[in-house]
Amino acid sequence: MDFAAGCIGGAAGVLVGHPFDTVKVRLQVQSVEKPLYRGTLHCFQSIIRQETMLGLYKGIGSPMMGLTFINAIVFGVQGNAMRMLGADTPRHQFLAGAAAGLIQCIICCPMELAKTRMQTQGTGQKNTTRRLYKNSLDCLIRIYRKEGIRGINRGMVTTVIRETPGFGIYFLTYDTLTRSLRCEPGDGYIIPKLLLAGGMSGIASWLSTYPVDVIKSRLQADGANRYDGIMDCVRQSWRREGWRAFTRGLTSTLLRAFPVNATTFATVTLFLMYMREDEGAEDCESMRPDLQPVTERLSVQ
Repeated sequence: MDFAAGCIGGAAGVLVGHPFDTVKVRLQVQSVEKPLYRGTLHCFQSIIRQETMLGLYKGIGSPMMGLTFINAIVFGVQGNAMRMLGADTPRHQFLAGAAAGLIQCIICCPMELAKTRMQTQGTGQKNTTRRLYKNSLDCLIRIYRKEGIRGINRGMVTTVIRETPGFGIYFLTYDTLTRSLRCEPGDGYIIPKLLLAGGMSGIASWLSTYPVDVIKSRLQADGANRYDGIMDCVRQSWRREGWRAFTRGLTSTLLRAFPVNATTFATVTLFLMYMREDEGAEDCESMRPDLQPVTERLSVQ
């Protein structure tokens, strides 16, 4: 039941947040010499005008495909880690979340590679007959044929660096906020409190690791091998753009983080309350961190 709630809630979060993610990626990887977009709002307007609304949903197949596997890994690892660690403390919440973030990178990295390539394909074109990739699966297959396992795992190190502390901070923040907000059984405002806690936790998680996400996006979008590795990407980005390079797309990311997590929480909450209605289990314990899927960043960042 909890797994089903997580999958449904995660899917809802992806549908709400993917347009913001597309804008984030476009801003992160655009040329600083000849930028196509002046900012978040201009990017939104340009994509809709040049590529229609569907342009905002390019690459959505990849996160949708990986959603079930990522949620299964996150739930399993975080729940088992909490049981192994014993006491439900903030420190254990961080460690369990970090473990979940580390393990799910196996699925997250290839998924985000396909998503990034699809999102940057046909930039500024309303209709194009010369698409390199038909869909997310075709994208991964083509990359694998050309570059092998190493190719579809491009950006794995940066994904690990981002996801491990990011998930730890997410679960730690969520646990702290739900305790501070006193989510108690029978509280008439429990759902708004959970939505607030989830949204703010997503924002805290992204702020803590965002510069790493910029580098990850640039490495994964680099089909021409302009960068020799992580440090070369950092050096080139800094030399061309200065410190602002590591904040490209931050506004759209934060705008996305809150509604995505809020939508996920609302969906999971309503689903569990409905399904457990007959069991009389409509309590705050069902909304603990080990039952809350993190999509975005899931990317589900």
